[in-house]
Amino acid sequence: MLIVNTIEQLRLFLTAARAEGNSIGLVPTMGALHEGHASLVERSVRENGTTVVSVFVNPTQFNDKGDLERYPRTLEADCCLLEKLEVDCVFAPSVEEVYPEPDTRIFDFAPLDKVMEGIYRPGHFNGVAQIVSKLFMFVEPDRAYFGEKDFQQLAIIREMVRQLSFNLEIIGCPIVREQDGLALSSRNALLTNEQRHTALAISKSLFSSVKYAKEHTLIETKQMVEAAIAATEGLELEYYEIVDGNTLQPVTAWTDTDYIVGCITVYCGKVRLIDNIRYK
Repeated sequence: MLIVNTIEQLRLFLTAARAEGNSIGLVPTMGALHEGHASLVERSVRENGTTVVSVFVNPTQFNDKGDLERYPRTLEADCCLLEKLEVDCVFAPSVEEVYPEPDTRIFDFAPLDKVMEGIYRPGHFNGVAQIVSKLFMFVEPDRAYFGEKDFQQLAIIREMVRQLSFNLEIIGCPIVREQDGLALSSRNALLTNEQRHTALAISKSLFSSVKYAKEHTLIETKQMVEAAIAATEGLELEYYEIVDGNTLQPVTAWTDTDYIVGCITVYCGKVRLIDNIRYK
């Protein structure tokens, strides 16, 4: 497995890979890798002749400097895992390599970026679009893999690909959970043992709501989840929205659309956790 830190090294590697007729799969990450990332990597390795994994904590998508500083960085361990997964190349650039000068591009993904994370993390998706579009330009992959846990992000990346006319396939991969239901996240590493136990209330409330929804209105289901989180000491709900899975706009009745997803963000102490569940 090759580890490169510069765009020039990356492109030399990719030129050789393409010369051998290999398709290129890209898995963009911010490191602190877990089994959720591994599932994306494994799929890319299966479906492509060459797999590149980027490991880069992107500063432009953090609107909270403290959150950026707290984000776990475990490059050595990440590379050990990726080598076991038979990744061909790890791209681990510096901030200066990716942003030799400020990226002043402004994206508009309305209405996708005007709800949920777009409200609570202003500028976040613009930063995501900046880094992901740069990675697509650096790597020029045939396929790129993203987890469905970041449901809104996945929708926005698909829209960015459409707007910028990138010639690649975006592949969304299912949420990977611990055996007890907790959605895997790099941020889980920041939880104490007690907080991790507390955080289980998030997935439990979502799973319970699917059964609850069969005999209750959408509004009642939303209120049930909100009440479950409010009743759990140590958790603070930022939002819970039940939305059209295509437009990300809130819906008020189960009959509004045939694709309905519940998206939640909760603080467990200072750790911000997201999850989602599909209702139909």
